[in-house]
Amino acid sequence: MPATTPPHDRRRRRTTRLLAAAAALATAGALAAALPSTASADEKTGKHWPGRYQDVQLLSFNDLHGNLEPPAGSSGRVTELQPDGTTKTVDAGGVEYLATHLRQARAGNAYSITAAGGDMVGASPLLSGLFHDEPTIEALNGLELDVTSVGNHEFDEGARELARLQRGGCHPTAGCYGGQEFEGADFPYLAANVLDEKTGKPILKPYWVWKKKDVKVGFIGVTLEGTPDIVSAEGVKGLSFKDEVETINKYAEVLQRQGVKSIVALIHEGGFPSGTAYNYDCDAPGAGDGISGPIVDIAKNVTPQVDALVTGHTHAPYVCTIDDPAGKPRMVTSAASFGRLYTDTTLTYDRWTGDIVRTAVGSANHVVTRDVPKAPDMTELIGKWNTLAAPIGNRPIGWISGDIGNTGTESPLGDLVADAQLAYGKELDPETDLALMNPGGIRAPLTYAAKGAEGDGVVTYAEGFTVQPFANTVNLQDITGAQLIQVLKEQVSGANTAAPKILQVSAGLTYTLDLTKTGADRVVTGSIRLNGAPVDPSAVYRVASNSFLAGGGDGFPTLGQGTNDLVGADDLTALEKYLTANSSAGSPLAPPKADRITIVK
Repeated sequence: MPATTPPHDRRRRRTTRLLAAAAALATAGALAAALPSTASADEKTGKHWPGRYQDVQLLSFNDLHGNLEPPAGSSGRVTELQPDGTTKTVDAGGVEYLATHLRQARAGNAYSITAAGGDMVGASPLLSGLFHDEPTIEALNGLELDVTSVGNHEFDEGARELARLQRGGCHPTAGCYGGQEFEGADFPYLAANVLDEKTGKPILKPYWVWKKKDVKVGFIGVTLEGTPDIVSAEGVKGLSFKDEVETINKYAEVLQRQGVKSIVALIHEGGFPSGTAYNYDCDAPGAGDGISGPIVDIAKNVTPQVDALVTGHTHAPYVCTIDDPAGKPRMVTSAASFGRLYTDTTLTYDRWTGDIVRTAVGSANHVVTRDVPKAPDMTELIGKWNTLAAPIGNRPIGWISGDIGNTGTESPLGDLVADAQLAYGKELDPETDLALMNPGGIRAPLTYAAKGAEGDGVVTYAEGFTVQPFANTVNLQDITGAQLIQVLKEQVSGANTAAPKILQVSAGLTYTLDLTKTGADRVVTGSIRLNGAPVDPSAVYRVASNSFLAGGGDGFPTLGQGTNDLVGADDLTALEKYLTANSSAGSPLAPPKADRITIVK
């Protein structure tokens, strides 16, 4: 049965902060002015009873992806809107700083909950990924995370591995790191819409209830229904993923029957705000007008019994209100990704009704700046795991002459990775013609500045691992020219219509992407060329791609129809071989120009 009390009795490591704060009740001044106080005192004893309204602090973040150390390059920055309308970038992230910010935010808030919106692990840098994300779970325990939903990346290594991260135990093949058994998560992972196909039941708890004295807040956790489309087939084998709205509404009724009227949904699905700054006023044009994407329809249809939505997946920062089915504004938040932001939401709990006073809900994103003291326990944790990782991670694998970024429709790093897979493909089969790489598989930039003692321009194995952490294999397959054209059109049609996924292409493949058009027409068929010659629809081409794409992942079903498959080594090996062969300390690799796709706007 789902837990209705914090599952921390086994090994919860609460700090003395909670013990000291438990005696205090805090109500924000602004809300005190807006809501009547009902505190009373016994005339004989002088004892004060709590008032009707109680502020509950909800701290939340999402899409950490095992980024324990400060993320590099653009992955470690956020855009901040200035009062004069200009913007500036701010360095952000790193759990040493996140811990300090969260602890400072909790100070003086006796009623404080910390929740997350999924993808805490998976696609992680080497420091965590090399150890199957045990370091991240340990860090989240230290951050005093109370509850999180699963995300799609929680299934990268399958449901059994996710269960191990929740419950503890050593890895079945890697064993116990440092000779110590892994204890597992102190917090519950919620997976209300992820069912075991055999039993029809959720594989983990569907909901959880936070309690403090007479205040109760329920949490329901779901991941996006489309998780099987963006995770390897092995990772979701034996699982079914149900509709987010139907699932949340179902368990909201369950919680209501248990007397839990205050409910927060943790949803690993998100939206796209009109502004890129973390402090962009999403509601400026009108409630909900500043955001688009899947979360909008979800928010409009989730039952009014749910009081707030903590979301994720798109790695975008936003604090928006979107009307619920009853036409009542409801807070919808996301704290970008990689631990660069956290969201602080005030939920005003009505003791008389047991519900949240919606009109009093306030929320804002805050930057995890690096100008605060590092949390010593997080520094110790990072040092422990770095000691184990250093012999592998510090090895140089290449040299670059400048930053190689991974952002943009076509990115310099996307070109480099595609070229590396083409070169490796030609080693496997000299007849290989081209390579395609999904942008979501390139997780971080390569930066020129040294992260450690390796020196500027040196690419270490750890940095390469951070770029490509999935251990996908490089696969070769034959497809026709007509299928290749269809694959390129699937970037902007079908499952990718609303949120295009522009594949990164190897040298020699060029075409025009006309963004003034719609759907598949945005790929100009007559412009598609390979080594200067038009692609022949009837010819057969040998294509290299990672195993995820080769299986039709990310909304590219035509790639799953390839023939004459040949499976090679993992994609990081291909990247390492390419960097080693094409760069040296005296002749570093220059960033590619990213000029293979001509974009018309």
